[in-house]
Amino acid sequence: MRVDCARQFDELTIDDLSHLLDMAGIMSEPPLIDIRNATIWRGKTRVFDRLTLTIGRHERVAILGPNGSGKTTLLKTINRELYPVEREDSWVRILGRERWNVWDLRRHIGIVSHDLQQRYRPAATALEVVLSGFLSSIGVHGLLGDRIDDQRIAAAHDILGQLGIAELAATPLRSMSTGQQRRCLLGRALVHRPDTLILDEPTSGLDFAASFDYLARIRGLAREGCNIIIVTHHLNEIPPEVGRVVVLDRGEIAADGPKASVLTSGLLSRVYDARVAVAEIDGYFLAYPGQDNSSKT
Repeated sequence: MRVDCARQFDELTIDDLSHLLDMAGIMSEPPLIDIRNATIWRGKTRVFDRLTLTIGRHERVAILGPNGSGKTTLLKTINRELYPVEREDSWVRILGRERWNVWDLRRHIGIVSHDLQQRYRPAATALEVVLSGFLSSIGVHGLLGDRIDDQRIAAAHDILGQLGIAELAATPLRSMSTGQQRRCLLGRALVHRPDTLILDEPTSGLDFAASFDYLARIRGLAREGCNIIIVTHHLNEIPPEVGRVVVLDRGEIAADGPKASVLTSGLLSRVYDARVAVAEIDGYFLAYPGQDNSSKT
């Protein structure tokens, strides 16, 4: 009996094809972040209205924008601190799921932010900060301390050693430089060996030496295969390993694409409402004041 394959294929629906692909085990893996038509409020302010954004699991992305553009709200949404307005055609999915246990999520995504750093008590030690990553907590005081075993303590010491601050294990945060504190937070994010790191303005408050050291460590992690998402408004925080840039402007995506095509003088001048010139040096993009080309008398 002859089978008319072309005719049968034409009669298949999209759902049929998806099911067949799924059964064959060749469906593509879900993206790291999948935001669809999301309306997101922060307090009484509607920050995003039907935002759509997808970031793949193996991408290295920078999310750029001026203050008030929505970067922090987006970060809190990814971190499951904020949720979109419920609609049938709207969702925020992380690794294909809309609901996560925060402890499970931390095994996949580590987050380092200035806001998180500020929530720690000045008396917290470097070891306590790193250990708290196992618990997704701020510190390990009280009953949480009972959940820390020798294996986790050894792992935390190992991370501190890798970050070059092993000697600070018993040192309180108040006695450290800002750069050392930031490395403690990085250690907290790394204890689960996550596939992805999300870094919020990673060099904010650091001097040149500390900034360069921190960026070098981020580049090293990227070369080892860690996926990096950097949330920033500083071009110099975007390492050469990051290939895609998403620019936010007042709750909307102003641009999304390859770094070289997005980081242009024209686009950044418009988004930041200032004359911005851009230069590329050794894979880094730098912004500096643009020339005033208006005629003068």
